[in-house]
Amino acid sequence: MPPAVPSMPLPARLPKPTLTEQQPPPADLQEVTTRLRERYLPTLPAPNRSPEPLDALIGTILSQQNTSIISRRQFAALKVSYPQWEAALADGPDGIEGVLRGAGGGLARVKADYIYNVLYRLEETRGTLSLQDTHDLNDAEARALLESLPGVGMKTASCVLLFDMARPAMPVDTHIGRIAARLEWVPARWNAIKVERWFDEVLPRDWPSRYGFHVSAIRHGRETCRAQRPLCGECVLRDLCPSAGIFLAGSV
Repeated sequence: MPPAVPSMPLPARLPKPTLTEQQPPPADLQEVTTRLRERYLPTLPAPNRSPEPLDALIGTILSQQNTSIISRRQFAALKVSYPQWEAALADGPDGIEGVLRGAGGGLARVKADYIYNVLYRLEETRGTLSLQDTHDLNDAEARALLESLPGVGMKTASCVLLFDMARPAMPVDTHIGRIAARLEWVPARWNAIKVERWFDEVLPRDWPSRYGFHVSAIRHGRETCRAQRPLCGECVLRDLCPSAGIFLAGSV
């Protein structure tokens, strides 16, 4: 018999590089944050902790691709029709769709399916249509629970965590992604998920810092750093932004 060949140990698995190793934290992050806060949100509101995060989650689902007026009207109609979410589950997606259509707004069928599937999964896996116990979980556990629900991705979970549970999340929308790219903080090719992961690494991990940056940056994107014809001449970040000179010169 040939001599036994000793087994070779497997090479150690190298840790996955962080996004800040690819794109280091910007030196002007604190200055940008300070200027945006002073311009758009000088005073933070009191943190909001929803007594029932399931209500907050359903409201967030309704807000996607909807105006705030319509999403609030749809949520109010759901609560009138279904004082308890068990009634919505029993009514099924067709009944939920009918309530949403009656309140106005588009994507009624899509959102009815999302809401029904969330309720069904909660009943199936947890035996209760409530997320109140997420207040007792740590940030990672609360996020994992939310993202385990059908149709709930990183951004939806981050919105619920930030706005309704006072957790240090950092949802990224098109405005924040556009500002980060124009400041050359992140590559323009990065998608929203990657940009959110990067912000999660560079921003302080506390609710005031992340809420303040998120809200003020969105207002900046809507009012000044617009997708078309940004108002660079009025921008509080003009001297820090590499893109300002390009737009002011009329090259774009």
